[in-house]
Amino acid sequence: MKKRFLYRAGAFARFARFTSFAAGHPAAFVTALVVILLWALTGPMFHFSDTWQLIINTGTTIATFLMVFLIQNTQNRDAHAIQLKLDELIRATRGAHTAMMDLEELTDSELEKIKRAYMDLAEKGRQGLREGVSDTGTPEIGLGAFSKKPGGA
Repeated sequence: MKKRFLYRAGAFARFARFTSFAAGHPAAFVTALVVILLWALTGPMFHFSDTWQLIINTGTTIATFLMVFLIQNTQNRDAHAIQLKLDELIRATRGAHTAMMDLEELTDSELEKIKRAYMDLAEKGRQGLREGVSDTGTPEIGLGAFSKKPGGA
């Protein structure tokens, strides 16, 4: 892997990030509002014709279509970065389950098993609180939650 990939985003990624940021800026909203007001004010001049309506419909459709891809690219990159940061926190935390790293790559049924193990742990904690026992600490979860075999271990 070349070092530049670790530190520099590609041209499309930079463009997508900049555009996504710019589109979320208040100035972008004001600009869009001004465009719509100008369009609306020209309605009487164009007798509210089909062409007049088509202009705003086409413009907004094109802008929306392109923004979907730019925003999705930015969101995908951000989500990937967050997952890597979480994986690093798990890796660096003593006592953390390293099996929790990279969970986003598991199937839905595998995720459901792990979720059930944590739901069981939460219920035990709530039950303990009702009985006056502390719910702090780092209790173990059953290893069966991470097993691909039905029924655990």
